[in-house]
Amino acid sequence: MIGHTRKAEGGMSVIPKVTWFDERTRARIVAEAVEILERIGVFVENDEAVELLAGSGARVDAGSGRVMIPGPLVDRTLETAPSRVLVYDRRGEPVMDLGGDRVHFNPGSAALRIYDHAQRRARTPLTADLVRFATLVDALPNYAAQSTGIVPGDVPEEIADRYRLYVGLQYSVKPIVTGTFKVDAFRVMHEMLSAVAGDQDALSEKPIAIFDCCPSPPLKWSDLTCQALIDCARTGLPAELVSMPLTGATSPVTLAGAVTQHAAECLSGIVIHQLAAAGAPIIYGGSPACFDMRKGTTPMGAVETMMIDGAYAEIGKHLGLPTHAYMALSDSKLVDYQAGMETAMGAAVAALSGVNNVSGPGMLDFESCQSLEKLVLDHEIVGMALRLAKGIELRDDELALPLIEEALGKKEFLSLPHTAKWYREEAYFPDPVIDRSTLEEWEGSGGLDAAARAAARVEKLVREHAPEPLDESVRRHIAGLMERDAKRYGMDKLPPLD
Repeated sequence: MIGHTRKAEGGMSVIPKVTWFDERTRARIVAEAVEILERIGVFVENDEAVELLAGSGARVDAGSGRVMIPGPLVDRTLETAPSRVLVYDRRGEPVMDLGGDRVHFNPGSAALRIYDHAQRRARTPLTADLVRFATLVDALPNYAAQSTGIVPGDVPEEIADRYRLYVGLQYSVKPIVTGTFKVDAFRVMHEMLSAVAGDQDALSEKPIAIFDCCPSPPLKWSDLTCQALIDCARTGLPAELVSMPLTGATSPVTLAGAVTQHAAECLSGIVIHQLAAAGAPIIYGGSPACFDMRKGTTPMGAVETMMIDGAYAEIGKHLGLPTHAYMALSDSKLVDYQAGMETAMGAAVAALSGVNNVSGPGMLDFESCQSLEKLVLDHEIVGMALRLAKGIELRDDELALPLIEEALGKKEFLSLPHTAKWYREEAYFPDPVIDRSTLEEWEGSGGLDAAARAAARVEKLVREHAPEPLDESVRRHIAGLMERDAKRYGMDKLPPLD
């Protein structure tokens, strides 16, 4: 780990940073990834993407379905991909500045189950759970964005992707990280987002959503994910590449080998995306895992998974691209010691690696379950990680000598003007859900553990927080879009949102 300095308010700041490779190794990984694309190629199942690639010099093997992408084409599309992506909230204010080492967090997405604290078990989520989730994220300031974090089971599967967006747009002003499950979903999702932003041009100028686009390892782009890449590029919505190599299962078993395959998959996605619209915003991301061959599972909380994440983010930075990773989540099945340990380690590694967009808080059980209680606790982990990323600021005044001289006479530092000036600037103060009380205070307040404190905090925030409502005409418009889609799949009436 190294530190570097930068100008900060009041002086200089020493920023901690983890590096995973030297410059020579970074260049070697990229060169080998390009060679993979040239010699082995990628499977592309989308006809439009194949046409774009073939028309730009790629070689298509009709027999195998593989497309070999020449290195110069990779280089050309990398030159047009932007190094910085701005994402806006519903009010049109920039709240995510993706690039450099700037770190932002948002909850993990697409959970098929929700952990029910009262029942002490995971269950199928409903619309009411999604409303509570979005309201809670809106109330927690350390999350820069919301996500379509839960897949509700009380609507047809065919409309679940757009329905998650429909609910999220109404219960939070924050930008939203989302994605499509069906090829036809993007059109209606884009129409909803355009209505909320003002119109299509306003949405393109100030995007309020990021769309995840996931290749299938090894080296395959499905029709769905290719179409999402192309649709995002042509509408100006940021596309987030989510490559998912599993060490020893769908990628080489070595961490460096997985990072190299990840680079090849992401580079192929960048080529398709930039050929569809040069200069469109794209993010170099992923959700790999160090495959556990003993259990047949994909542990997101494994330290090796975190190492792959940090390492591929470094490759993304080497290429001059904004970065993303699924980190700060746990494989535990409930909110316990393991959940906190894995989440905190992931958040710290992400912050020290300078990952721009970190998805994961709230998640349990290999990215399959959301917990509102964990989301509240993770909010404090995120706050600490963001504080860690700020580093140690060297203020303009003296470091210590004159302060110690002044304090010797008083025999304390509490009353010094210097203390009053910098105390709140230096420290992160977590919500009381994190216990910093004395033993007597803790016992007097009920002796609750972290999960119980978080459960009480969830209920208080959901009860008291009032998300800023959409303009009524906009709400009616997107409701009409959603109702029309629901009727196509046999649902005459949408579930109530309140």
